[in-house]
Amino acid sequence: MSNVLRREFIYFWYYFTILFEQIFHYWLIGIVFGSVIAVFGKDKIHGLFAGMKEKRFGVFGIIPASLLGIASPLCMYGTIPIVASFAKKGMREDWLAAFMMSSILLNPQLLIYSAVLGKGALIIRFIACALCGILAGLCIHFFYREKKFFDFSGFEKSGNRDTDPNLLLRLLKNIGRNVKATGGYLLVGIVLSVLFQRYVPTDAFVSFFGSQRKLGVFMAATIGVPLYVCGGGTIPLLAEWLHSGMSMGAATAFMISGPATKITNLGAVKIVLGTKRFILYFIYVILFAVISGLIIGDFLT
Repeated sequence: MSNVLRREFIYFWYYFTILFEQIFHYWLIGIVFGSVIAVFGKDKIHGLFAGMKEKRFGVFGIIPASLLGIASPLCMYGTIPIVASFAKKGMREDWLAAFMMSSILLNPQLLIYSAVLGKGALIIRFIACALCGILAGLCIHFFYREKKFFDFSGFEKSGNRDTDPNLLLRLLKNIGRNVKATGGYLLVGIVLSVLFQRYVPTDAFVSFFGSQRKLGVFMAATIGVPLYVCGGGTIPLLAEWLHSGMSMGAATAFMISGPATKITNLGAVKIVLGTKRFILYFIYVILFAVISGLIIGDFLT
């Protein structure tokens, strides 16, 4: 191995271990916390949402629906069948929209991961995702009051994989699935963060995502579409970007547009909405990401 390659390897390994140590315990806590909720709290959360049907909350039910969407531990392909079952029972579509939108953007596991970014970013992410769900519900309430927005005819309620009679084994199996689903993406995210730190000039990055506030927010919202694959995998990148000078407004835009336009999520949403309403969904997400990013940027400057 040449001296140059040896030096690059030492640099890479040094910063890889630093980032890994900084992020690993948040990832591990998030995995365990998410699995505990999935195994022991999922049915209670969904039961609370289903029980709202008997309450006379009216349009104000959008707020608890959005918060319960964040509390739900399911991924998009798990959320849609659940929402489909609620729809068949006559649940209001504005409540369904709020629940599904916020569930797409955030879950308990990702919320724990986001603590790596700092308390401010954690609070901003939670509030922005909740508001995105609430506003989605309001849009359905006012613009689709007389007609259907969702079509869940192609979905049936998914089976529950957490069925082992031994509670400890049930939890351990869920943790194992979570590790398998997110561990590889976490490592890839750390590798990309080290490569970014090494080869992307800080001044050039700040000029796009820091000093150029409006352009940075718009670019962050658009790059979230192709770059976002897994929430856990983007945390190391976001941490490095914020450290390198990315504005909180740009980070907010990325945290909204990324999960909402993740390729796997878009496929499921397209089935439920159809082409015309899918386009409306996409426009809504990008507009909300950009506007919320600009507001956060103005507020923090």
